[in-house]
Amino acid sequence: MAQPTTSAAEERVLIVDDEEDLRNLLAFNLREAGFTVDVCRTGEEGLTLLEERKPRVVVLDLMLPGISGTEVCRKVRANPKVADVGVLMLTARGDEYDRVLGFEVGADDYVVKPYSVKEVLLRVRALSTRAQERRVARTARDTGARHRWEGLELDPTRHIVMMDGAEISLRPLEYKLLAIFMINAGKVYSRSDLLTEVWGISQDTNTRTVDTHVRRLRERLGRYSDVIETVHGFGYRLREPPK
Repeated sequence: MAQPTTSAAEERVLIVDDEEDLRNLLAFNLREAGFTVDVCRTGEEGLTLLEERKPRVVVLDLMLPGISGTEVCRKVRANPKVADVGVLMLTARGDEYDRVLGFEVGADDYVVKPYSVKEVLLRVRALSTRAQERRVARTARDTGARHRWEGLELDPTRHIVMMDGAEISLRPLEYKLLAIFMINAGKVYSRSDLLTEVWGISQDTNTRTVDTHVRRLRERLGRYSDVIETVHGFGYRLREPPK
């Protein structure tokens, strides 16, 4: 399969945050990293710029004046013109409710304020890469390659996941997590391993986000939720199918 190509023009990021200092700091660092960056302070402006500029990733604060970040995210996912954009949500609170709410309305990842700018950059890069991989996969020819676990089937070429014969919708990071486990059946991955493989983030970064994403992926998999096994003290792996 053709490898995704990247360029500064393609790697456009939109920052929606009403805190000017933080917005400018992120914009400066993202531009230094090679991204093309647009900024705005309200959800209404963000929705307009999303349609006009078609960014690959939006960095979205949950606490915005007017339309909230969660409502912006909900509208984005309902709009087929921009529904594929990667959404990194910023939240001032680290409680479980915020993360669950964000994922429920379609966010891909989250960072809790105060955050490391380096970590935000790495997460934006991961979302941009996965989004581009998804776009390339959609136009790929079916090679017939499949990975199966009972009624769960993964097509690694076209990034399609079938559950009991019906296609299920996974966000790019969720797909990448599942693909790693199914392609490397039986291999135990630590949380740090997964941060490196999926997010491209070094091992000194907090690993709680991995648990959040694994839990979310399990919910998506319904009756196959136990396909990902927790190996206590080590990490996660693909469970052996029942005999």
